[in-house]
Amino acid sequence: MTTSTPARSTATKRITLLVVCVTTAMLMLDIAVVNTALPSIAVDLDAGVSSLQWVIDAYTLALATAVLGAGSWADRRGRRQVFVVGLVWFTGASLLCALAPTIWVLDLARAVQGIGGAVLFACSLALLADVFDRGRARASALAAYGATIGGAFAVGPLVGGLLTELLDWRAIFFVNVPIGLVTLLLTLRWVPESRDPRPRAADVPGQLLAAVGLAAFVFAVLRGHEIGWSDAQAVIAFVLAVGALVAFVAHEMRTAEPMLPPYLLANRAFVGAQVAAFAISASLFAVFVYTTLYLQNVLLLSPVQAGLVYLPATVAMFVVAGATAKLDRVVPAWVSLSCSLALVAVGLLMMTVAEADSSKYVLLPGLVVACAAAGVFNPAMSGIVLGMFLPAESLLPGGSPQDFVSGLQGALVAAAFVAALGTVVCAVCLRPRPQTAPVFGDAESDTVELQAVTG
Repeated sequence: MTTSTPARSTATKRITLLVVCVTTAMLMLDIAVVNTALPSIAVDLDAGVSSLQWVIDAYTLALATAVLGAGSWADRRGRRQVFVVGLVWFTGASLLCALAPTIWVLDLARAVQGIGGAVLFACSLALLADVFDRGRARASALAAYGATIGGAFAVGPLVGGLLTELLDWRAIFFVNVPIGLVTLLLTLRWVPESRDPRPRAADVPGQLLAAVGLAAFVFAVLRGHEIGWSDAQAVIAFVLAVGALVAFVAHEMRTAEPMLPPYLLANRAFVGAQVAAFAISASLFAVFVYTTLYLQNVLLLSPVQAGLVYLPATVAMFVVAGATAKLDRVVPAWVSLSCSLALVAVGLLMMTVAEADSSKYVLLPGLVVACAAAGVFNPAMSGIVLGMFLPAESLLPGGSPQDFVSGLQGALVAAAFVAALGTVVCAVCLRPRPQTAPVFGDAESDTVELQAVTG
């Protein structure tokens, strides 16, 4: 063996980790940075509340519904090949977002961008698992991956504020183009190809049913919030959502190769980890959009000033994430997750003291507590359900500050409840049973997968 082989192997691992972390940060930033830019987008494109909310929801919905199908496709065709397709797709969609002449073109481009994001997200962990052996090396790579996601969410408002105020809101999408091109070149040069030796077949009916059900549900929530829950369109959308999701469950239980294998739901650790990820995403990270609007539209801070409010919380998240990585062999995962979610709930409740005439620092103590607690988490997606608490007309510049604050307080309480509920589920599901064998995989594999979800 020559001396160049280990060096090349090390370079391959490092650059693969770099590519995965940079692209994942780009995906997560495209949720977080848009929050700060929403007021500017509303003014520039003359956007109403419903169309403005779809700037966020079209992206997250497309990402969430396509990620399982994209993972199956990558297993069959090759993870690097599909990752390259995702990079080209996401970069092109980002350019389309930056050039969008109307709000509806932007909404459509965001949905297209979300599909590309799903492809990249679905390949990320598989690429890391291929180049890092099980054990400390892979655990360290997954810790860096998790910290990247949490950090991207936390620093996103500041990055979005800087780009929006110093350049233009379109810059938050333009910046993805050079990043995408550089990571594309690195991927083609350094990232090795890998496939699943026994890949699952494509579950096209399951993918379509999941997409229709989730899209109909989000449309129903936004429509019902804007016009009324008895509106015919909202009611029809709710019925369609329920029907499609019930059909999805029935199909997944019958088909030979489902995209969401039902046996996974029988594993307590898997269910607990998914609930934990949902709880942090649907509580703390879901309210970022509304706290950012509060800072800009109610307290009249500039985009940069609003982003700077999050900076101490960002630092706290990174510090705690680093400490958690060192304590993961001492403190059981179920303890750290449960305690973290409980502190997230406390931090969110601390933010309910916000009023229409509060200081710009009013949210800071609660943000620091909640983000420090969230330092152990790897949020999979941003929540899309808390918008129903905020009066539609108050979301835009010129709306009633008092109405917005009242809605924000309700959303914070609801988010705290979600985090608290996640605390209970984590404590019950993730606490290991004595003398119980794993339901699937070996013990080390299960530990690594749990770390992948929780950061």
